[in-house]
Amino acid sequence: MRRASTDKVRTFTGWARGFTGELPAVTGKRCRRRVAASPVSRCGVAVLLLSLCLGGCVKESSTQVSGGSSPGTVITPPPTQGKRYRIAVVPKGLAHDFWKTVHAGASKAGDDLQVDVEWNGPENETQISRQIEIIDNYLNSGVDALVLAACDKKALVPTIQKAAQRIPVLTIDSGVDSDISKTFIGTDNVKAAGEAAAELNRLLNGRGDVGLIPFIKNAATSDMREEGFKEGLKQFPGLHLVATLYSNGTEAGGQNAADNMLTAHPDLKGIFAANEPGAIGCARAIETRGKAGQVKLVSFDASPTQIQMLEKGTIDALIVQNPFKMGYEGVANAVKALKGESIPKRIDTGVKVVKKANLHEPEVHQLLYPLGKK
Repeated sequence: MRRASTDKVRTFTGWARGFTGELPAVTGKRCRRRVAASPVSRCGVAVLLLSLCLGGCVKESSTQVSGGSSPGTVITPPPTQGKRYRIAVVPKGLAHDFWKTVHAGASKAGDDLQVDVEWNGPENETQISRQIEIIDNYLNSGVDALVLAACDKKALVPTIQKAAQRIPVLTIDSGVDSDISKTFIGTDNVKAAGEAAAELNRLLNGRGDVGLIPFIKNAATSDMREEGFKEGLKQFPGLHLVATLYSNGTEAGGQNAADNMLTAHPDLKGIFAANEPGAIGCARAIETRGKAGQVKLVSFDASPTQIQMLEKGTIDALIVQNPFKMGYEGVANAVKALKGESIPKRIDTGVKVVKKANLHEPEVHQLLYPLGKK
């Protein structure tokens, strides 16, 4: 409240004491005075006093700590809307473009459905204990539903089970070894990795030694992509898997894995990198050795860096998921669960094999740039 406005209210309040009857309190952050008025003039007094307070009081925005560490603005709904649902969305990490696109999809669903989406996760995908801490903090804060991409399919089970006793829990992208979540929304990773094997077979004309770079053991998506690629290779007897090395979910890890493969197997003809950072690191190792185009690289995901590498020819094909849809459907189905509506136990968000040849097709462009190309 500015001093001038305070003086106005005090002067007016003193003048109004001569009236009889009582008005409801006019409440602002600091404007709290009960003013007397006669029954005849009650409305006029209320209007004048309210206008003075509103002219001098600045409404303060409320904020809340999301997941115990990162502040996020709480959107206060209009009074006529009543209580808005709070949906916590906890990804495996925050840094990579994949998760930023998941966040965009979740936020769009929040806007469309008039619910508050609170977003927080560990900095990287190996921080299992940090993800558990974030979920616990959300539960303690009283969120209405949890949408989760689990860092570890085994370690997160007790946390999921505890959460599901209180609120609906849905998993996206990476699930857990439990049937407790309302639904799993994401890619059929086994099938999609099989498509990666088929594409590598096409690129190599059915012959050659190949390598595999998953990211983190016991991360559900990593395990399924490893399984799917190995199963897919069984259809192509001319391809021989000679090395499987993990990137640990980092670009540096992907580069080290590729360097080690290329050193140990100088005749290596192709590599499948199972996620964004591993693929970028692998591509850099191939470029450094001057083997772009000679060692064929198929990778999951489609960050701007990966798309640039596809255009340059360092990456030969991308297995493109739909992270925007994962985020959107995660929030949308959480709202359905809260309203008591039935939802499918599994929702496949699909994949598309993207190459130079189809990179600029409208359908592919929409998938790569769901928010528009920057």
